[in-house]
Amino acid sequence: MQEEQQPEAAADPMSSSDAPEDGPKETSSVSQNISDADAFKILLEVKMKKRQKKPTLPSTVTELDTEDGSKVYVVGTAHFSDSSKKDVVKTIQEVQPDVVVVELCQYRVSMLKMDEKTLLKEAKEINLEKLQQAIKQNGVMSGLMQMLLLKVSAHITEQLGMAPGGEFREAFKEASKVPFCKFHLGDRPIPVTFKRAIAALSFWQKVKLAWGLCFLSDPISKDDVEKCKQKDLLEQMMAEMIGEFPDLHRTIVSERDIYLTYMLKQAAKQIELPRASETEPRKYIPAVVVGVVGMGHVPGIEKNWNSDLNIQEIMSVPPPSASSKIFKFVIKATVFGLMGYGCYRIGQRTVQFILSMPAAQSYLQKLTEVRSQH
Repeated sequence: MQEEQQPEAAADPMSSSDAPEDGPKETSSVSQNISDADAFKILLEVKMKKRQKKPTLPSTVTELDTEDGSKVYVVGTAHFSDSSKKDVVKTIQEVQPDVVVVELCQYRVSMLKMDEKTLLKEAKEINLEKLQQAIKQNGVMSGLMQMLLLKVSAHITEQLGMAPGGEFREAFKEASKVPFCKFHLGDRPIPVTFKRAIAALSFWQKVKLAWGLCFLSDPISKDDVEKCKQKDLLEQMMAEMIGEFPDLHRTIVSERDIYLTYMLKQAAKQIELPRASETEPRKYIPAVVVGVVGMGHVPGIEKNWNSDLNIQEIMSVPPPSASSKIFKFVIKATVFGLMGYGCYRIGQRTVQFILSMPAAQSYLQKLTEVRSQH
């Protein structure tokens, strides 16, 4: 399995209000007498006191259990919804998790630290430079697919005036406030998803999908905005477009359900408590995990939860098919053809412009007279 870099959000050091008032020397001697194990236990006790035994959770949260007693709270979110942000914050504050897992991979982790205004601007602007970067990073076919899907996201962003991924940024902020809380990226790398999606389509299916995405311009009404609070608008629009392509649905949705489930189960392994010495027996406690995923993935996670999962197969990238090679050739030929036609048109207009100038007409007239004399 390809290892992902998983940024970890560590808690800020907590200042003790029970420090003696006799001066810094005594405080220093007391702190030196506390071992790392004791300090861990103190902070863990503080965390456990904040953790609600019977948490009051939003209706969008699904609770799952592991065989060793760990608990996983999956928050189903809409990527363009303020209410989803609130659900994430409330869940993390109530359960004080040991791990927070989000539906992001290392290729999209930058959105966690960017401010809303910058993200809104980035999401709306899809230009040639971004297309070239996507193609350079993922290849021609996968790069085009990525840009087409970004176009869907940009369309919703422009209509709603809200940048995507707000729930993931809130999860990152809240995780940093919880002692000993790790932050994991739980989604399959996006280049793998796109390459597998492209390989699953026939030549004409690729053309049809690209055509549909290129000409997406349906307006989003106020009713659609309200529906965002109950359903993920982005995933709903994608589901409508890929509904007629079962293989595409399998690679973009079903396989990622399996991957997200696997990562959540990995995060939910029991936590080993620190030991005062090597001779002390190892002790473990059940983990508490919060998963933040698009609500379209929640049914798939529930379905796969009690299954033995092997992600090796869904991480492999099949070699390009004959139809992919043909489609790639057609795309390149189209691009170069348009560039050539553009140069031709520019050149033709330039010649016409030069010939229409008085000086050029006078020169041509003299040239004609010279030739007639000979």
